[in-house]
Amino acid sequence: MSFEAIVTPSGQFAYDRMHFSQATKSGGFLFLSGVIGTGEKGKLPDDLNEEFHNAWKSIGEILADVGAGYGDIVECTTFHVDFQSHITEFTAIRDQYLSEPWPAWTAIGITELLVPGAHVEIRVTAKLPD
Repeated sequence: MSFEAIVTPSGQFAYDRMHFSQATKSGGFLFLSGVIGTGEKGKLPDDLNEEFHNAWKSIGEILADVGAGYGDIVECTTFHVDFQSHITEFTAIRDQYLSEPWPAWTAIGITELLVPGAHVEIRVTAKLPD
């Protein structure tokens, strides 16, 4: 099966240097790589809630680039550093972007992420509009 790489201007550095696409389109679905909540200049905010919002906003930008939206997300996997200390805040913010019918969700506690100090990485699969 073939796929199409999706790389927005903000993802070009990772594509060129780290050799991965922000997302790929295949078989009517969009598969997003993990998204971390860095801000416009690639820095993590000091505020944890802002970090979570940044990640979801970045996901929304990639979805919009292919004509999809948050309502097209069918599966979500989240990776959390210090999971128990922020899951309530994370879930409340997630629910500002997602709604019923709820997508499948797997949340995994981990020890660290690629960006030092990051608390969450979000990976989603979305159904592309027909």
